[in-house]
Amino acid sequence: MKKLLSVITASIVLFAASNLNAAELKSGPQVGEKVPGPFHPLNINGEDAGEKACLFCKNGNAPVAMIFARKNTPELMALVKKIDAATESNKAASMGSFVVFLSDSPEMEAELKKAAKEASLKQCVLSIDNPAGPKGYNVAKDSDVTVVLYRARTVKANHAFKAGELNEKAIEKIVSEIPKILEVK
Repeated sequence: MKKLLSVITASIVLFAASNLNAAELKSGPQVGEKVPGPFHPLNINGEDAGEKACLFCKNGNAPVAMIFARKNTPELMALVKKIDAATESNKAASMGSFVVFLSDSPEMEAELKKAAKEASLKQCVLSIDNPAGPKGYNVAKDSDVTVVLYRARTVKANHAFKAGELNEKAIEKIVSEIPKILEVK
């Protein structure tokens, strides 16, 4: 009986610890922090397509949805399409949005050109930077997708997902927080 209780207790502790670790994934600048500053990823679409340009600089103090991703997935593109639509519908607020793919894959540029075209992106810029991410941004190695919503260069919402964690429910949660960056306080 004592062995069984020990096994059950150990299982509960391990389960709780694994859930705690999932909730603790920190990636990118956190809520209340300033966005670290300029960096120059290769822009795939948008007005600076084919050039290294600073998307942080271009957006200034405007409301911004910034996403760091390690690979292009259907779930990520579902999120990008919703972010693009929100950016388009909030043009009057000068909302900006961009995705920085953290990759050194030689195929990534062609893959993203195709993805941008297939998704018919109007506002959201896809770009590529080094696998570690821009200096000072602290993008976690185990974060497959990091979403940072900011205004006046201050983070209002942050979501980080390990591989396979980004799903429809998570996408809806992110989209529901866009008003946080549109509000002027």
